[in-house]
Amino acid sequence: MGALSHLRVLDMSRVLAGPWASQILADLGAEVIKIERPDAGDDTRSWGPPWVEDPQWGDERQSAYFVGANRNKKSVAVDIADSRGRELVLALASKCDVLIENFKVGGLRRYGLDYESVRRTHPGIVYCSITGFGQTGPYAHRPGYDFLIQGMGGLMSITGRPDGSAGEGPMKVGVALTDILTGLYATVGIQSALAHRDRTGEGQHIDASLLDVQVACLANQAMNFLASGKQPPRLGNGHPNIVPYQDFRTRDGHIIVTVGNDGQFARFCEALGHPEWAQDGRFSSNTERLANRDSLIPMLQEAMVSRTTGEWLSELEARTVPCGPINDLAGVFSDPHIRHRGLQVNLSHGDGQIRVVASPLRLSQTPVEYRSAPPRLGEHTAEVLQSFLNVDKQCLSALAADCVIRT
Repeated sequence: MGALSHLRVLDMSRVLAGPWASQILADLGAEVIKIERPDAGDDTRSWGPPWVEDPQWGDERQSAYFVGANRNKKSVAVDIADSRGRELVLALASKCDVLIENFKVGGLRRYGLDYESVRRTHPGIVYCSITGFGQTGPYAHRPGYDFLIQGMGGLMSITGRPDGSAGEGPMKVGVALTDILTGLYATVGIQSALAHRDRTGEGQHIDASLLDVQVACLANQAMNFLASGKQPPRLGNGHPNIVPYQDFRTRDGHIIVTVGNDGQFARFCEALGHPEWAQDGRFSSNTERLANRDSLIPMLQEAMVSRTTGEWLSELEARTVPCGPINDLAGVFSDPHIRHRGLQVNLSHGDGQIRVVASPLRLSQTPVEYRSAPPRLGEHTAEVLQSFLNVDKQCLSALAADCVIRT
């Protein structure tokens, strides 16, 4: 039994931030019912190639993108534009503890599925709305996408190569990080609201905004600005508060060195054959190294190209200087530590298996469960409507014939 096996979640979200939150809850045991459009389902089902092929899906191949965020869920395909579909979803909401949605602000009001409508019949519902800009404010009605928010939220201003260098300019992160972080914050908010409900019986509305999350996750860089009033520069792979903390070229590639204190720097200098650098007044403390970054880094780089990446890894690890390679994804999933930690798992699906990335959560008493592969569109429509709402087979057939549901 998972830690959240007592919970039922109605997931009316699509793409990434909402599905990421509901997948976390599902991994921890919650029963997640994913509401999808009967014609196409979640937008990301068609976001391929690459595709994940499986004979059980027939002609309905799934994109790798969809598979990455939708395991352990039941797909119920219902058209909420039809009054009969709306009634079914509202009835399902009354059977759930949590509802997650990422429609535009007010988008579900016209269907009678907004928070105020749902809470009239289910005051204990924890209702999480995920939008680009939040439920209030001058941008509230704008659509929000991860790339857009990375720009507006400041992340791109501090990401990329420095001004004046080759390839200079702002750069987005290589994964939809704002969506992922918003999904994580939404999960925290949902758990907090459930804890409050456990004490009071009272549900509540969670207003989760991609832009809010992105600004909050600027972390030390935001504080650097608030403390100094100065825009943090783009530093490529350098760190704004620690030196040296970046990648270096080696004889045959690159290596990352992350010196976190003066003792590590002294051992790093010894490995380079220049112990005197750690005694140099320009470099003896992190504060001085920050001030003299432009002098120090070229000296370190000149020494680093004298050996191969493998040689430096052995030398620096022996001296407990934090370092590591820059792996491609083949290197990631073949890494012995990552393999030991089980970060790739195989989900059984019919007669086949699907490879997915594992959850990083490690609970000693209620471990994460991998119960089912991402569902075929509408795979569980009949099962859910029959078991939860007592919809009979004749009614299901009529609804399917009218394209209100897909089974």
